[in-house]
Amino acid sequence: MPQLGESIAEATIVKILFKEGDSIEADKDIIEVETNKAVMGLTAPCSGVLFQIHAEEGQSYPVGAILGYIEVTAEEALRLGLDDKPPAKDAPRAKKEMRPARNPAPQQVEPTVRGLPVPAHAGGASYLSPRMKARMTELGLHAADLSGIAGSGAGGRATIEDLEKFLEDIERNRITPASSMRVAVADAMRRSATRPLATVVLPVRLDRMLAHRKSSAPHKAGPALYSMRALAIALSENSAPAGRLIGDRIIHPRSIDIGFAVEAEDGVLVPVIRNADQFPLADLIDRYNRLVELARQRRMPAGDMGGSIATVTNYGVFGLTIATPIPLPEQTLLLGMGAGQIVPHWDPAKKEFVPVTEAAFTLSFDHRVLDGGAAGRLLNRVAELLNNPAGL
Repeated sequence: MPQLGESIAEATIVKILFKEGDSIEADKDIIEVETNKAVMGLTAPCSGVLFQIHAEEGQSYPVGAILGYIEVTAEEALRLGLDDKPPAKDAPRAKKEMRPARNPAPQQVEPTVRGLPVPAHAGGASYLSPRMKARMTELGLHAADLSGIAGSGAGGRATIEDLEKFLEDIERNRITPASSMRVAVADAMRRSATRPLATVVLPVRLDRMLAHRKSSAPHKAGPALYSMRALAIALSENSAPAGRLIGDRIIHPRSIDIGFAVEAEDGVLVPVIRNADQFPLADLIDRYNRLVELARQRRMPAGDMGGSIATVTNYGVFGLTIATPIPLPEQTLLLGMGAGQIVPHWDPAKKEFVPVTEAAFTLSFDHRVLDGGAAGRLLNRVAELLNNPAGL
């Protein structure tokens, strides 16, 4: 089966135009096949006798599958570059030696790297034939669900047979239903991952922010709220980094609505503070705390979710120092905060190292909209604002 197009992984045999023993001519159609795009003819690569036919009408075969054999003379083989020996004097004998054995065993390639979590040639379902799509739709599966399949088609592509074998193997394992929350998160991340995402990292000193927070007792804002307010101010100064690429246009946000990640049962919810750039930090504390509590109870009002232009997540609460979180599908930006650590910092005035509290801040972004330089400038501006907490 030849490669019939860049995205064609398999084709179905519609009609075999010759039978075994027939003489065929080079470049003449010998088989009609149907792909998801068209019906077309497969031409004979050379002249000879149709020696064997392995293909069956109505069956689908992946690119690279053997459909049959053509017996050629030694002279024809030499012309095609298939024999590096001169033509044999005994032509019938040469023809006999070139006949393939019936049903030859396929050659196996031994991997040079072993012990991988998935086979080395598991390319996943990079192309889905109409049959694959129909079967997956029936089962409620996505392409990401098949990423561990070791395809047997051309270039390691997964075929319908690979899918059915994969499904049979799944049934042998312990299976539990996924919660609706987990399914929703999985769907959002699957859609987000279709974009080219990148992350930049910047160490940010937190001493001034922590001192300001301590002096603000009893109504203290959490580190995530400080970061959200800093991001809101930075985006109010220049909202272009939060724009979305739709076709060939950048859609700029109408308002600075910032979401923040809250861990809920078996998933994450993202409440939103509308117009976060228009309210001082002190005025946002009660609203922020109320939304956190509602999110943990999974009782979020519809008006306080969705429609945000960026998200802030504090993964430092889990002891993580750095991570690469993924923005929601409708967002371009996600600001992440790592756990604070005491590190040595050189003090030029004292000419010695002094302990400071520092955390790694990450900015994950849609690389189609934003480049590293613009992302770095935005992250540096957030750091600058955090080091002037009284202005928040």
